[in-house]
Amino acid sequence: MLTRFEAEQAHELDALRPTLAALAAREDSIGRLVQRRLRTMDDGAFLENVETVGKLRDRLRGHVESESITADIALIDSVLQRIELRMASFVDLTERVDDLLGPAPGAATPALPRKQYGATRWDRAEVRLRELLYVEQWDYSGEGMGRKVLTPRADVFRGTQLAALFDYVETHAEAMLRPRFTFYWGFLTDEPLDIHIFGGILPELMGTLYLTLGAILFAVPIGIVAAIYFTEYARPGRIVTFLRTCVSTLAGVPSIVFGMFGLAFFLNVCHMPKGVLAGALTLSLVILPTIIRASEEAIRAVPHTYREAALGLGAGRWHTIVTVILPAALPGILTGTVISMGRAAGETAPIIFTAAASVAATLSLNPLAAWNQPTGALSWNIYNLCTEHEAVNEIRHVQFGMVAVLVTVVLLLNGFAIVFRARIAKKLKG
Repeated sequence: MLTRFEAEQAHELDALRPTLAALAAREDSIGRLVQRRLRTMDDGAFLENVETVGKLRDRLRGHVESESITADIALIDSVLQRIELRMASFVDLTERVDDLLGPAPGAATPALPRKQYGATRWDRAEVRLRELLYVEQWDYSGEGMGRKVLTPRADVFRGTQLAALFDYVETHAEAMLRPRFTFYWGFLTDEPLDIHIFGGILPELMGTLYLTLGAILFAVPIGIVAAIYFTEYARPGRIVTFLRTCVSTLAGVPSIVFGMFGLAFFLNVCHMPKGVLAGALTLSLVILPTIIRASEEAIRAVPHTYREAALGLGAGRWHTIVTVILPAALPGILTGTVISMGRAAGETAPIIFTAAASVAATLSLNPLAAWNQPTGALSWNIYNLCTEHEAVNEIRHVQFGMVAVLVTVVLLLNGFAIVFRARIAKKLKG
């Protein structure tokens, strides 16, 4: 395409040869100057000849006898301006076509995947199609703010072989570029490519799984033990009142404060690396009040007759709690635990400073190898891709996909809690 376009523009440059030949026929310094330039043009390529004529025009403008050839200089200048405008427009048009349709067949493959396929989403294809068909300019001739003016790009190429390109692309763009509807399972199982412009979200899924399960692993035992203490062992008094106040206060602390605490304590004081362990411990503090309160209410809901019957049969207090009370309270404890899992999966602020990374490798399936690695997470990467990504508008599908996956995960956890609680309650009643 470039060769054909250059051949068309070479005809315009050839139209200057009679004028240049007339100038070369002069028996003065102007003639000798033009003669030297013409000799270099005979063997030069098109772009080299354009550069040569441009330098000749500049030399003629500065010549002491330039007033005698003003008309010739004006003619050379007008032809060069048309050629330079079209060449600059052609280079810009080539870039626009590549952005819309991808590299031409046989062209070198770009290093970045985003440059290899053109516009892969229809809404972005419409934007790039408009950029190809029109040149955006601003008119400041009126009063107040400037007015955006769209000038058809086809006007620049009228009379050339490229003039037909614009109508063809505008007519057939939807047939060429509108994607077919499909369900892409690789979105859940593939690694991201080109910082999430292509590929899947496997690292974020694995990171969310590790952080959520790690937080539950640390928070649930502590929460259940604290609930047992408050309901079965603690006597009313100032210490118990103070501890309950601390739990209530902890439930109302903003999550960013937990993140700063995790940074200050786990990373700076305990010298843990930024990774899954520090993030899970921070998240466990976030969900700990919910687990304590849910477990406490579940234990209180167990009928007092269960305790009396176990004690009457000679069981000790701890044996009664472990074998009678906790199994009866298990549905309520599980409900609080799963709700806490949903919150841990959706938290962003606590892991910003302790675990999250914008670009991270997929965690190993071996927890011992993954505990000290920073990781992506659905909640963090949703925020990151929506606010800090260099191509925010190009990856809306990834942003919406991550949100859909996160909401689905939370809903599945809540659904699992409802079903599991109902089965355990039915088994206990039986």
